[in-house]
Amino acid sequence: MNLYFKYVAMLFKSQVQYRASFWLMMIGQSLTPLTTFAGLYFMFDRFGQLKGWSFFEAALCYAIIGLCFSLSETFARGFDTFSGLVQGGDFDRLLVRPRNTVLQVLGSKFEFARMGRLLQSVIILIWSLHNLPIELTFPKVITLTLMILCGVLIFSGIFMATASLSFWTVQGLEVANVFTDGGREMTKYPLNIYQRWVTLFFTFVIPFGCVNYLPLLYLLDRANGNELLYMLSPLAGVLFFFPCLLFWHIGVRHYRSTGS
Repeated sequence: MNLYFKYVAMLFKSQVQYRASFWLMMIGQSLTPLTTFAGLYFMFDRFGQLKGWSFFEAALCYAIIGLCFSLSETFARGFDTFSGLVQGGDFDRLLVRPRNTVLQVLGSKFEFARMGRLLQSVIILIWSLHNLPIELTFPKVITLTLMILCGVLIFSGIFMATASLSFWTVQGLEVANVFTDGGREMTKYPLNIYQRWVTLFFTFVIPFGCVNYLPLLYLLDRANGNELLYMLSPLAGVLFFFPCLLFWHIGVRHYRSTGS
């Protein structure tokens, strides 16, 4: 972990060398998602509610998934841009170093300007919690923490699985954005507003519903006797991450250098 934090410190120092550019990028990253949130606000302003969900309940859903994505995009960005390492032959250098390849790829790229999105999500999260009648008991605080941490694991797992495809395709596949950007946009709303097959897919295949929708029902006291199940449902993110990690190691064993 000491090496990981050294990676973080080194890349942070390099990115803040041009401070004006860094802060403008961060401000831009915080303002860009506002268009999506504005759409959410105006929809509820027009219709009042959506399948029994109020604006602040949906905003809490939006904030949590936005927080998960922004953290993953900031600290797991190396996997999102991994295909470039394979194409340029730079992954060969990582293999000869006496360190885990996952750690090295994680440390190859951090985009701290993306934390502007993180700031926006935190503000919406606090605003939503303030306007909802949620009593933040210790179990609910634990659940909220698990929602964020396990959500980060799901997005990072998708980035990792997508990066692993580069061992066979060399080039990154844009179709993977369906599960990252597409999954993020869909799960910013409560899953029960979609058709049943969509809800099932994003609950049992890619378990965004387990880190956002189901525990949200627990936070809002809508669990209807399933409190423990919904409280612990974010742990599905851990179960999702391990197959992605295994797929990565399989890809590393099948890696053949491009010779660049």
